[in-house]
Amino acid sequence: MKEIISQRLASLRAAMKKADVDAVIIPQTDPHQSEYLADHWQVRRWLTGFTGSAGSLVLTQADALLWTDSRYFLQAAQQLEDTPVKLMKDGLPGTPSITAYLSGTLVKESTVGIDGALFSINETAALRTALEKHGLRLDTAFNPVDTIWTDRPELPDAKVFVHDVKYAGESATSKISQILNDAASQGASAMFISALDEIAWTLNIRSRDVSCNPVATAFLYLDPKGSTLFIKEDKIDPRTRAYLAEASVGIAPYEHMLQFLSSLPESAKVLIEAMRTSSQVLDTLAARAIVGASPIPLLKATKNNTQIAGIRTSMEHDGAALVASFMEMERMMAQGEKLTELKVAEILTRFRSQQPGYFDESFETIAGYGPHGAIVHYSASPESSSTVEPHGLLLIDSGAQYLTGTTDITRTIAMGTPTAQEKHDFTLVMKGHIALATAIFPEGTRGAQLDALARQFLWKEGLSYLHGTGHGVGHFLNVHEGPQSIRLNDMPATLVPGMLTSNEPGLYRAGIHGIRCENLVLTVEAFSSEEFGRFFRFETMTLFPFDRTLFDTAIMTQEEINWLNGYHAEVYSRLSPLLSAEQQEWLRAKTLPL
Repeated sequence: MKEIISQRLASLRAAMKKADVDAVIIPQTDPHQSEYLADHWQVRRWLTGFTGSAGSLVLTQADALLWTDSRYFLQAAQQLEDTPVKLMKDGLPGTPSITAYLSGTLVKESTVGIDGALFSINETAALRTALEKHGLRLDTAFNPVDTIWTDRPELPDAKVFVHDVKYAGESATSKISQILNDAASQGASAMFISALDEIAWTLNIRSRDVSCNPVATAFLYLDPKGSTLFIKEDKIDPRTRAYLAEASVGIAPYEHMLQFLSSLPESAKVLIEAMRTSSQVLDTLAARAIVGASPIPLLKATKNNTQIAGIRTSMEHDGAALVASFMEMERMMAQGEKLTELKVAEILTRFRSQQPGYFDESFETIAGYGPHGAIVHYSASPESSSTVEPHGLLLIDSGAQYLTGTTDITRTIAMGTPTAQEKHDFTLVMKGHIALATAIFPEGTRGAQLDALARQFLWKEGLSYLHGTGHGVGHFLNVHEGPQSIRLNDMPATLVPGMLTSNEPGLYRAGIHGIRCENLVLTVEAFSSEEFGRFFRFETMTLFPFDRTLFDTAIMTQEEINWLNGYHAEVYSRLSPLLSAEQQEWLRAKTLPL
């Protein structure tokens, strides 16, 4: 692998030299600013061998450096071993930012190259400003990938299908009207959308272009006079074409998008969003662009009553599949059959796929046994897949896409009699989970204001975790969505009723074990008063028991025990009608009161 990576980097360096570019930044994204990518856009993965979903490669003639965050420190260290690429642990005090590294390494008048299609408007502006302060130039048209990646995968060609309004709860016509009304309030006559999940939500369409994310590779131009979807035309069958026509949406080739934007009249005023639109689009629109706030993220994140009902159905079906899956794992262990991390993922997919409305996984299952559980976004491979032994901890983070909703759940289970350390660590994490699950907060609260609730018990013992505590979750869409999140760094979006968010504190001891306990929670009304206004709370939506053997009740309050017992009672009540008699008996034992 080292030789292959070296050859690929050498090809890129040759292209840099030819273009008189001194450094290049290769991000992990696509022209839609996506987190999860189709194979066509996996350039950084191809160049480095690192498969994580976040991180950027910086290449000069002398160095190859990969910046990634704490979720991937262990994984990146393993995958970059024996390659010329050096890991840069982003966010740690001793790690310089990419711009600090470039400004401290390159001489004045050097050129940094990027592909402007892969950097958002804000990212490009910030990068240019930082570089110019040190006399460095930014070239946004450096894109030699097609010439060096000769067997690059084609753009995805999965068919597009309609996500029926009986699941979506609102028509595409209604959504387009709301979006254009908001655009008009910002002085725009039209809106251009790059983000794949926003396009899928707006038009109520889905596809299989990106693994685990039911989106279609496309751009969307909305205009009161008629809208245009830029997409590979053979992806649209006659039924879907007719459906889109009813919403006044025409079809044009994907590669014609820039030409279309450049041909708009000078009088056109097109709203674009700075974080999810590329600088290439801004450069093309020029004076026709109005950079403003997109209404779509908040509209999409605030689930309607039809969607919420569907989410509840999805959780029940998912819970039933998890019961069957965990029973199968226990059976294999009891009978001495080999259970590997990859087998855990296969079992989960097999039983989920038997549930009504199942479409796909919502992300690649994370099944980490023992030390692998401490790798936050660990992904087992045939080479790394451990055999699960009858001791230690097994962390399983998994989810599914159903026509009625998206699930994401993490459970940490003891494979034998848990040690005192395992129980103590697990209970600290669960105390934080319960504190967040039972929070009541006033209207206007941001996720950062709640994050410490989940960390407080760890902090008291000098422990912590580096990832966020909660992310937004789509409805039969991306498992990660904004605008809300629950994390230490402040985000401006407030939590409002209808938002579905994860609650997933954790604790990771490198080389020993990892613990994460995750449910999805829905923001709902709690109460209100004339003097102090509205207050909200979380309704826990996920339905599956936590491992009762891992709780140390000596460090739990009675209120925490009561919450857990109440949650387990609801799990049994909601899931048991979907289960066989044997499954009901298994679940009854797993949900007995502490």
